Amino acid sequence: LCATPSFVYAMLRVQAGEKSPVNSAVAQMFTDQSVPRYEVALLSIYNLPFAGGRGKDGAPIITFPEFAGFSEIPDEDFLNVVTYLTSIPSLEAASIGFIIIIDRRRDKWSAVKASLTRIAGAFPGNLQLVFVLRPSRFIQRAIADIGIKLYRDDFKMKVPIIMLNSVSDLHGYIDKCQLTRELGGTLEYGHSQWIHHRTAIENFAMTVKTTAQMLQTFGTDLAETELPNDVQCTEELLSAHTDHHCKLKDELKLAVKQGATLLTCIREPVTRSANSKLSPDELENVATVERLLAQLDETEKAFDQFWTKHHLKLEQCLQLRHFEHDFREVSHWLVVSNLCASHSGQNVKHKLHDKPLSAYKAQTLALHGEQLIQNNHYAVDSIRPKCVELRRICDDFTNETKKKYDILGKSLELHKQLDKASQWCEAGIYLLASQAVDKCQSQEGAETALVEIEKFLATAKEHQLSNPKEILQKLEDVQEMFDKRQVSLKKLAAKQTRPVQPVAPHPESSPKRASPKTTRPAGVGGPLISAFRYSIQYYSTPYFFSFSHIINELIETERVYVEELQSIIEGYASEMDNPSLLHLIPSMLQNKKDILFGNLPEIYEFHNRIFLKELENCIENPELLARCFLKRKEDLQIYEKYCQNKPRSEALWRQCGDSIFFQECQRKLDHKLSLDAYLLKPVQRITKYQLLLKEMLKCSKNSEGTAELEEALATVLDIIKSVNDSMHQIAITGYEGDVSELGKLLMQGSFNVWTDHKKGHNKVKDLARFKPMQRHLFLYTKMLLFCKKREENTDGHEKTASYSFKNSLKMSTVGITENVKGDNKKFEIWYNGREEVYIIQASSVELKNTWISEIRKVLTGQLEACRGKTQCDLMMLPSFCSSILHVLLGQKSMAVFITDFSCVLALFLALTCHFLLLSYVVFKVMPAKPLLPHP
Repeated sequence: LCATPSFVYAMLRVQAGEKSPVNSAVAQMFTDQSVPRYEVALLSIYNLPFAGGRGKDGAPIITFPEFAGFSEIPDEDFLNVVTYLTSIPSLEAASIGFIIIIDRRRDKWSAVKASLTRIAGAFPGNLQLVFVLRPSRFIQRAIADIGIKLYRDDFKMKVPIIMLNSVSDLHGYIDKCQLTRELGGTLEYGHSQWIHHRTAIENFAMTVKTTAQMLQTFGTDLAETELPNDVQCTEELLSAHTDHHCKLKDELKLAVKQGATLLTCIREPVTRSANSKLSPDELENVATVERLLAQLDETEKAFDQFWTKHHLKLEQCLQLRHFEHDFREVSHWLVVSNLCASHSGQNVKHKLHDKPLSAYKAQTLALHGEQLIQNNHYAVDSIRPKCVELRRICDDFTNETKKKYDILGKSLELHKQLDKASQWCEAGIYLLASQAVDKCQSQEGAETALVEIEKFLATAKEHQLSNPKEILQKLEDVQEMFDKRQVSLKKLAAKQTRPVQPVAPHPESSPKRASPKTTRPAGVGGPLISAFRYSIQYYSTPYFFSFSHIINELIETERVYVEELQSIIEGYASEMDNPSLLHLIPSMLQNKKDILFGNLPEIYEFHNRIFLKELENCIENPELLARCFLKRKEDLQIYEKYCQNKPRSEALWRQCGDSIFFQECQRKLDHKLSLDAYLLKPVQRITKYQLLLKEMLKCSKNSEGTAELEEALATVLDIIKSVNDSMHQIAITGYEGDVSELGKLLMQGSFNVWTDHKKGHNKVKDLARFKPMQRHLFLYTKMLLFCKKREENTDGHEKTASYSFKNSLKMSTVGITENVKGDNKKFEIWYNGREEVYIIQASSVELKNTWISEIRKVLTGQLEACRGKTQCDLMMLPSFCSSILHVLLGQKSMAVFITDFSCVLALFLALTCHFLLLSYVVFKVMPAKPLLPHP
């Protein structure tokens, strides 16, 4: 198609007075477009050429009809018209070449010459033939014959020019059905309708182009738009983009409707009459419109795909902003609540009332964040830390609230006791004040008052308190008052030698505090005060609160853990054997319950029947806690098997985790999280123990049981290390042997490794001598494996590490050099007289020392084993060899044993083997320098 729509109008002619039925829809599209005045003038004045028909080989035909003002058409207008006409046919048809018919039957030779000259100089397409209907008048025909012979070379045409006398001669070259009626053909051609169709097609092409540009501009704006940082701006941006998208979709629908209407109008003749056929020119129009519609459809699909992604990102951005807003509110409220909480009764009561709601909000928000992560949110790296922080803050808030709840309970109980003690003191003062002085003057009255006081003092045990100093002081004062009154009454109750005039205390006045040197009878007062002081000292120590809190937390979380394991086994594993749910289980999960759950039932049985009960016994005896872990060290090794199976379980879950069976089980259990989150609980639990033990150690430094706690912590850390090492061990690939035969896995880790080979007197270095190899080493008691770490993606999930086996060294043949000159993080492992040396660089000096220590332990153990074997070999030597050895030690004479040559030879071989064995044992381990000097 032409570059601009104005070419369309410049290349079409309107025949004066010509009327042809044109579809109203096409006419409406034509009239809706604004036509420039310049093109209207061309349409009105020029009788320009038109295209139509095909040659016998399919070549497009362009006809130049008779037009007196042809020579007056400006070259620019003529070039635009011809260029447009040559662009209408398909590329395949245009490549054949165009056939030009010049009708000059009523004109002169000068007009023929002018037409040929202009076509030769301005025709942009590939020409095949040029037919000229020469002037019909005799003189002009003769002149034309002579002129064509004289000026043929001046036209510079590479194609033949065929001069025709009549249209009948033209029919010999072109079929009548491809020629219009003016040329004696039968081709139906309506110029007005052709103009309308071409105009509508060009308008539709411009609409498609404009629409595509609008979509591209909108897409560019969307791609360059920065996502807002608050909820309101994100909502406004989402609304604005959605409105713009709807408008563009309406434009697309309108353009598609326009193209469909145009296509229907072009095909209208065929629709009206089954015998009608579309001309090649009309078929080209149909193909053009269909191509534009296909382009529009592809544009719409691409736009819809882009919009879907952009709209999803905007919605996820809005979800993220809501999540961040809620996170800030909830976390701020929880933190402020913990900091500002008072210990007063009413305030704590209010906090306890609001606690379930706030904790529920935090947990709900954390679950919402995890759902966003599971839905592949683009901001996973921002959401996951906030979820972790939410759960941490929520746990801290819950723990702090629980502490405050416990303190409030104790405070309430203390206040009750304080009230009772205060009432007891007031009652005691009232009792002393109410005893009549005159009645106490007699022996009977004094005895009666003494009995009342003793009865009252007997009730003091009910009011033993554990803290406040003011109540303690008040109790001491009241106790002192009673002591004095009791002494006075005892004197009165005895045989009186003289009258006694006691003075009753005034109820409003407080007696003076007794001197520190004053001694009290060891009756009620002593135990009461001592109980107060003991309670003050014990319950005010932070050790009591922190240590007991950690034990309670350990036991409570253990109970929850056991309940969760039970729910998994009963709610998921057992349901896989339920006949009513078998149809919901996917085929890939059939007979794979052991893979999905591993040894989870074994873990549950151990914790439910044994470990939980032993931990519960530690409530009254906290010192037994460390012994529980030491005693059950071997039992806790079951976690190693579970963790080794975890990758297979996760792979199976990724395949069938979305099945209806698991959704139904989760619905029955009313679990907020899916099964995979609960299958992670054992891994989390075994790591939780060491955190709690560390907290206990902080609270019990330099106290009884610290050593056992440290040993228990070391035991748990050793279990975790063993589990972690086993997870790496199962990822070893390419090793032909059985790793279980290599002994216990002692260490594993990544290092930089250089190799150095020495063969004979020549030393061969690796080509990459100065570039280290990245190797992952596995140290067993019998073998040292060198592997290469590889990381592979697994179905869009996080990368999984594997270890490709590269080399191995038997520990019975290696030696070590602990220090390498120039780098304190390097050490050497070598064997066979340093024929091959491995220089190993650790990431830190501490890691290097740890590995050297473990390797030294292995080699030392082998040394002890070799020494024992040497003793056995000495015992197995022939008696004469053994005797000779004793002779060498100074026990016997050698002459009596060398009797023949064979004995001498046997003795020599035995001594040689023994010497080599001892040499190997002695010089195998080199703690500070290598066996051979460095080259």
